[in-house]
Amino acid sequence: MTHHRTIELRAAGTALVLGVPDSGLPHVLHWGADLPDLGGLIAAASPAAANNGVDTPAWISLLPTQGEGWRGHPALSGHHEGRVTYPRWDRVEVVVDPLEGAGTGADGAAGAGDGPGAGGRATVTAEGGGLRIRCELRMEASGLVRARNTVTNLDPDPWTLDALHVTLPLPREAEEVLDLTGRWVRERSPQRQPLSMGTRMRASRRGRSGHDAPLLLTAGSPGFGFRHGEVWGVHTAWSGDHVHLAERLPEGAGQADAVIAGGELLHPGEVRLARGESYSTPWVFLSWSDRGLDGMSARVHRWLRARPEHPSAPRPVVLNTWEAVYFDHDLTRLTELADTAARIGVERFVLDDGWFRGRRDDTAGLGDWTVDPDVWPDGLHPLFDHVRALGMEVGLWVEPEMVNPDSDLARAHPDWLLAPQDHLPPPSRNQQVLDLGRPEALEYVFGRLDALVAEYRPDYLKWDHNRDLMEAVHRPTGSAGVHGQTRAVYALLDRLREHHPGLEIESCSSGGGRVDLGVLARTDRVWASDNNDPLERLAIQRWTGLLLPPELVGSHVGGPESHTTGRVTALSARLLTSLMSHAGIEWDVTGCSGDELAALTSWIGLYKELRPLLHSGDPVHADPADPAEQLDGVVAPDRGEAVFRYARLASSARALPGRVRLPGLGEDRRYRVTWRREAGWPSTMQQVMPEWFVKGEAVVSGSVLVRSGLQMPGLNPAQALLLHLREV
Repeated sequence: MTHHRTIELRAAGTALVLGVPDSGLPHVLHWGADLPDLGGLIAAASPAAANNGVDTPAWISLLPTQGEGWRGHPALSGHHEGRVTYPRWDRVEVVVDPLEGAGTGADGAAGAGDGPGAGGRATVTAEGGGLRIRCELRMEASGLVRARNTVTNLDPDPWTLDALHVTLPLPREAEEVLDLTGRWVRERSPQRQPLSMGTRMRASRRGRSGHDAPLLLTAGSPGFGFRHGEVWGVHTAWSGDHVHLAERLPEGAGQADAVIAGGELLHPGEVRLARGESYSTPWVFLSWSDRGLDGMSARVHRWLRARPEHPSAPRPVVLNTWEAVYFDHDLTRLTELADTAARIGVERFVLDDGWFRGRRDDTAGLGDWTVDPDVWPDGLHPLFDHVRALGMEVGLWVEPEMVNPDSDLARAHPDWLLAPQDHLPPPSRNQQVLDLGRPEALEYVFGRLDALVAEYRPDYLKWDHNRDLMEAVHRPTGSAGVHGQTRAVYALLDRLREHHPGLEIESCSSGGGRVDLGVLARTDRVWASDNNDPLERLAIQRWTGLLLPPELVGSHVGGPESHTTGRVTALSARLLTSLMSHAGIEWDVTGCSGDELAALTSWIGLYKELRPLLHSGDPVHADPADPAEQLDGVVAPDRGEAVFRYARLASSARALPGRVRLPGLGEDRRYRVTWRREAGWPSTMQQVMPEWFVKGEAVVSGSVLVRSGLQMPGLNPAQALLLHLREV
């Protein structure tokens, strides 16, 4: 096969190089470190042919299928009324839209510049087998690759789509794979294994991202960590069923060694295209780094922060009423809670579940989005007016996608449930799912939400989604309904925000069950977990940060005893765990002692001081030498300031922790290291403390902190401390 040109998209030290052949779709020749000189790349990448395989070398394209010798999961599969098609693509057109500063590289490459604002887009269209395909690849300024594929049916017979994925190659150096799993109140648990022969696939059939979502399925060099190793990650920006995979076959992958892929998981017959109709995959995000997981995540974070819709105002301190009052709504009690919240510096007061008709527990009322007159005879106005008079914003909890069978809505419209005709799916949280793919159901929900927001003018909606979708059938057609439900939810969110432009929305899904970049295109933060136990939260937040920067992750201070684990923890540890995200409180602070209120007030002041740094800097994570400790930080882009939280998770075989290295600092700088005590003093166990800890500060060079480390005090388990560094 001959190639008549190469196309290079490059930015921020990374490159995606396509070879355009004389016939067929382009091939990815390289995805990884920037290549200043492409000389000889095509010859170097040219594949061989193994014995007892296809007789000619197989070049794997942007859409690998068996038609080009690929034996793994096909990027495109489907049929025309039973006629399976393996397209041979012709009429191929490749268009490159480089951004400002683009030039032409070696071998006639159409480059896209090499500065921090570089990047570009390549769009490939082709026809074959009664289909038209469109592959779009974007290299963003951060070096992040975003891609999506669109298929259009050109045949008179309907096309049933089985799968359409975005697939990119991996080199032989990608020998391990890391992804995340989890459950309710134990989200974001990492798991690692060799990327051996075969397929590492994570397929979700939950109708939402799921507490066990892989987040970023990552392949990398052996032993890669947060601060070292070469890694390639994939994330599918979709809130319904999805698939992520890394695949290595004995024959390799043409010019590459393996592949990594993502896309929507489709149920049988879920997407059928009449002639002229199209389907587009969700955006699939692909990030490479030779600086470990932190480098990979930084590309995603920088892209997110550059979006026009990214939250730009300071992230307000939140008090959410759930763990304070649960369903026990009472105006006097809630106004007293608001008074206390305002005194300690809270900026947003959120009324959680229990405000609507019939909602005295979780068995009734979902779907009836009308304020309960028995509990709120004058509506929510007395509370909301009081909260606003105290200088705080107002928030409100809703769960619009679900319905209790014990509700007026379910009794009036039993046919509106997302369920088979002859029975209901297994109940979960006493709920069924409202089929928003039905226009009348969607219109009802929008009407109720629109009226609530118009009347009560909340600044914020906590949007919950408390169950998996099971047996999700669109009753009018009998077809699978997850795809349509997800599209309808997106349309509902888009429409509501269009009607109420200043409204902020949180994606909560029984905690962290819907964390993905599809829903975050329409919301302003996620609730990472229903678990506020700081020891659990430290891990949950660390791994949620693999995809999201701190300002998009809600984290609240709970009461002394966690309502999900029963563990009792020190207030200082709870405060420092919440500090380094979008901070808030989930606690009945009216029952706090004077010392507790003073600590909360001091901590809120510290958060307000540090949030410009926390919500704009680069998150960094140390790869701990001791699994009993955890060090996380945020470093300013100019490296002039940083914050680090050091936490002791458990007891250790080490009597003393020794020196801990602080990553990400400027090694040519000198820093004043200050122990910030606003959150309180941690409990310690050692005879003599490090000198700097006793004094509360020290001036240390960046090279010493990065390469040699800072002697840490011997904290007791479930304790933490905060370091604030400023350049001197």
